[in-house]
Amino acid sequence: MREEREGVARAWRALIGIAGAGGQGYTLLSGLRVPASGGGGGRTIVIRVNCRRYGVNRAFVSDGCTAVTTPPTLPVDIGGDAEPIVFVVDDDLAIRESLTSLFQSVGLRVKVFGSAPEFLKSSLPNAPSCLVLDIRLPGISGLEFQVDLEKAGIRVPIIFMTGHGDIPMSVQAMKAGAVDFLTKPLRHQELIHAVTRAHAVDRKRRADEKTVSDLRRLYESLTPRERDVLALVTAGMMNKLIAAELGVSEITVKVHRSHVMRKMRTRSLADLARIADTLGIRADRPKHL
Repeated sequence: MREEREGVARAWRALIGIAGAGGQGYTLLSGLRVPASGGGGGRTIVIRVNCRRYGVNRAFVSDGCTAVTTPPTLPVDIGGDAEPIVFVVDDDLAIRESLTSLFQSVGLRVKVFGSAPEFLKSSLPNAPSCLVLDIRLPGISGLEFQVDLEKAGIRVPIIFMTGHGDIPMSVQAMKAGAVDFLTKPLRHQELIHAVTRAHAVDRKRRADEKTVSDLRRLYESLTPRERDVLALVTAGMMNKLIAAELGVSEITVKVHRSHVMRKMRTRSLADLARIADTLGIRADRPKHL
């Protein structure tokens, strides 16, 4: 028992020696003595630590002892009705392979690309997604690619990563809508949390777009006269004034208004006004106001 405790202590010191800074950010959770891999009767001390600094499955070896950090974990709120995916664009093969392994280890789909054109040529799945994008790419910078994606109507949340970042660059990326700006070497748990936030952003965008699409479909079911009534009603006009504006009777306006409420599936004028605002419906300046 004493030998095992001493082995755990040696493994802990090995981890701290490699991590540096006195082991800041690490917490020893447990120690376990297990047979060394490959047989031969050797023994290996494995310690489990909580690593805020790295948050990554990493092995440290020193003096025959191995320290293993806890693997990255996926927050429980990442679920949704469609399986999310992470896109990675980086010209470094080692980075692509490393991030593929990381994201797959927490149950995420991942698709990697070596360049921006390769990403654009790909068929993107209809699912919540985000793009982990290197700031320095061959032929085009990540910031330029961010602008190109917006112009092309590809509204995928972006997480930038770079080993050469500066404050003006990060400010430019965030102002253009990036979810995060991370520096290499990446802290894997920090990256996982950034991906979680990016997926949440994309889910909300997709839900909002579906809502607008559904409302647009309802609006298109209205007749031209019903659309006129909707615009004037939500502009605050009373039935009598609408009738004068359209040159019809007040009873006719009431009938059209009833049809509008039914077709737009609303129960109040406030709901109808919110829909008009969402769809950008504005009445022309009424002649009788």
